[in-house]
Amino acid sequence: MKRVLITGSVAYDVLLGYEGSFVNAIDPKALQHLSLSFFSPRYTRHHGGTAANIAWNLKLLGGDPLTVGTVGSDGGSYKALLAERGIDVSYIEEKKDHVTATAIIGTDQKECQITFFHPGADAHGTWPDLADERDDLAYGIVSARDTRQMTAGMHWCAQQKIPVFFDPGQQIIAFSADELKRLTNMSAGVIVNDYEWSLLKEALKADEKSVLSLTPIVIITHGEKGVTLLSKDGTVTLPSCKPDRVVDPTGAGDAFRGGLLFGLSRGWDMQSSIELGAAMGSKVIEQEGTLMDTLDQDEIRERVETTYGHALPNI
Repeated sequence: MKRVLITGSVAYDVLLGYEGSFVNAIDPKALQHLSLSFFSPRYTRHHGGTAANIAWNLKLLGGDPLTVGTVGSDGGSYKALLAERGIDVSYIEEKKDHVTATAIIGTDQKECQITFFHPGADAHGTWPDLADERDDLAYGIVSARDTRQMTAGMHWCAQQKIPVFFDPGQQIIAFSADELKRLTNMSAGVIVNDYEWSLLKEALKADEKSVLSLTPIVIITHGEKGVTLLSKDGTVTLPSCKPDRVVDPTGAGDAFRGGLLFGLSRGWDMQSSIELGAAMGSKVIEQEGTLMDTLDQDEIRERVETTYGHALPNI
């Protein structure tokens, strides 16, 4: 079975819950003088980060992630946790002079989120020599982390002719328009949520057709409203899978990416891979924190069949 290269952040998540609405609390007429405080009765701290989350979900499905990232002086126990789950941590470097990246994520009652991200050690990471791993890799994904390492990852995959997804996330605003255009053009596809899609088009000064002239596909996640696949063949919109309950949406997008990459690395078609991703995303929001302890694959398959009316290929 071919492996999947995953690069992104390895971070700690501080999750805060606000019982009102961010939108209602922000006066658009007073943005130049914005100064707000949101009372959060809910506080939890978890393991997270885009690379770790995607790799974790891929591993739960039986995939074999090759994870590239950086942790700080407080990240040894996190690496150990990943290793205990069978995730290869050979290319997760430790920078003892810095702390591990931290995301502070506020979620309101409508599941809107505001995030502050401190890169910590990740801002001092380096891209490893992966020459010995090249022949084992089927796909790659470059997710949000320090922009220098995102660029290095995209360039390495392009040079090695590894199909790689560009997953810029909230780092879209950290890239120039020229950089976004170049990295999008290197990709086998772009994955964004609907807000990030708006930011990307605005940054590129491009419409849907123009973006598709740079990359073969764009996958746009819409939370509970489903997923859209854009390609030169047209637009396919799939509904979301319904969770049994909603506890916290944090990590749903990374779980989606884990399912998508698992399917593609197994030779599945794009739509089946997206459907598996949607089921994975719906599952992780049923708990607090981004890393599910266990996964019932039969339940995932049943969720897909219930939602889309057909079975997944064999896992």
